[in-house]
Amino acid sequence: MLVKKSALTPSGLVRDPFALLREMTGEFDRIFGAPSGGQLPLVRNRELGELPDWTPQIDMFEKDNRLVARVDLPGMKKDDVKVDVSDGYLTIFGERKRETEEKKDRLYRTEREYGTFYRAIALPDGVKPEEVKATFAEGVLEISVPLPVRTDQRPHRIQIEDAPGAAKPAA
Repeated sequence: MLVKKSALTPSGLVRDPFALLREMTGEFDRIFGAPSGGQLPLVRNRELGELPDWTPQIDMFEKDNRLVARVDLPGMKKDDVKVDVSDGYLTIFGERKRETEEKKDRLYRTEREYGTFYRAIALPDGVKPEEVKATFAEGVLEISVPLPVRTDQRPHRIQIEDAPGAAKPAA
């Protein structure tokens, strides 16, 4: 798209600045193999060997000596989500399926939205999987992991020694 000359454009006709941005986005999509729509394949789904269809937001925080993860899963039900603890990871996997249908006079419209997700969160050593709890309410999954008892939380200064055979600096 071209824009006519104005007081702000010193030469004849100039390109629409957003056209260049659209071209660059298209090139990145082509280079990284992403479908058009501007989404780059940043995270691979390790379990399925493919890209996740969407990535829900996760809030992580510590409260009352527990690690808490809250995952926003709008429109999903408890049965659509699986939570596992194995090999030092908390894994969350789910699939959403949503269909809407509208019929009015001579209009018929239907929309389908499908998507899977997979998230893996590293857990601290010593977590007991049988003590992990999960709840689901109003589209929010909350997972609570009891943190293992920490030993000796005070800092311990380590004395730095000369390496064997190293020359001593002149005083």
